[in-house]
Amino acid sequence: MAEKAILLVIGYVWPEPNSSAAGNRMIQLLQLFQQAQYNIVFASAAQKSSYEYNLADLGIEEKAILLNHSSFDEFLVNLQPQLVLFDRYFIEEQFGWRISKICPKAIKILDTEDLHFLRHARQKAWKENRLENISDLQSDYAKREIASILRCDTTLVISRYELDLLVNVFKIDANLLFYLPLLIEPHSNTLPAFEERTDFIFIGNFLHEPNWQAVRYLKEQVWPILGKLLPQVSMQIYGAYPSQKVLQLHEPKQGFFIQGRATHAAQKVQEARVSLAPLIFGAGLKGKLLEAMQNGTPSVTTWVGAEGIETEDNWPGFIASTPETFAKAAVQLYTNPDSWMQAQNRGFEILQTQFRKDLFADSFIDHISFLREHIVSHREANFIGAILQHHTMASTTYLSRWIEEKSKHV
Repeated sequence: MAEKAILLVIGYVWPEPNSSAAGNRMIQLLQLFQQAQYNIVFASAAQKSSYEYNLADLGIEEKAILLNHSSFDEFLVNLQPQLVLFDRYFIEEQFGWRISKICPKAIKILDTEDLHFLRHARQKAWKENRLENISDLQSDYAKREIASILRCDTTLVISRYELDLLVNVFKIDANLLFYLPLLIEPHSNTLPAFEERTDFIFIGNFLHEPNWQAVRYLKEQVWPILGKLLPQVSMQIYGAYPSQKVLQLHEPKQGFFIQGRATHAAQKVQEARVSLAPLIFGAGLKGKLLEAMQNGTPSVTTWVGAEGIETEDNWPGFIASTPETFAKAAVQLYTNPDSWMQAQNRGFEILQTQFRKDLFADSFIDHISFLREHIVSHREANFIGAILQHHTMASTTYLSRWIEEKSKHV
């Protein structure tokens, strides 16, 4: 029997699937590789958390590593992985050159989560009260992230919008990209009916700036309208790591509740009648909206929230662009059982046709296997990536060594 190939995953953080869509995404990737019979080692320089997933339950080895330290090189020499997955581009920046130096044949995979440069461009434009333009997109963030994409053998993209942006605007070779969205299975259990549900819900990790700004917008712009239209209904806000400025929005007398981390997030979403997600800027896929569909909860969101999932004509609820239209749409879903049921069914259909695991699992593993068999010709077709790799090796190597030497004398 052939020995199992080793996959090294280098995480930005230890995965917390109950805290964020990013954490859930990482567990999905680990399970895909595990089902394909890879031996997996998960390494991270981040601090441990009491909320992290117990990777030992999946039979995955954990390894604490250091930034800018030669001990990682020794670790690589001993491990000799055949594949390396980087969790976000800045992890590739930090460790990619070491992989290329010590394990040059290892397949390098980048998981974007979302395009960070797109999120930063939109945030910048939002602060200046305008839409993003091409100069916003061609930022230093973009140069770094796209350079990382070109240095890797394949990059996982979760949004069709972002895939199109990379191919048609930034002219990235489509052979370097692979569309793998968040994988959401339709709910198999009986869900609470319209009459059994109450209140509105928002759920999201507050370490993520778009979530904070969405809740702020809810409190300051939407709820003054919506709360008056439905005075007996509450707005329930859930999310991990709420800061003091988030907690200060808690005003029970106004029906606006900051509840903090949801221990059983799916249950809370099922108990709510409508999910509200007025996201002002952001990128990627919004796990909170896919989770709402999974749990049969119609939603009202913005075009930012719907991007990469579905169009306005087929959204499982409504897409709104002003506080007034947002509140009006929320009232219709909350008070009209027929409208609510139609939206719920559309959500189920979207998951069934676009986000089921079995739509992507086999093709993803086949893609990785193809890369392993044809890596030489694949890399020869990506000469720009080879150029970037050459210069990164020349510059980052010495910077990292300088940082390591400097830290010895602190």
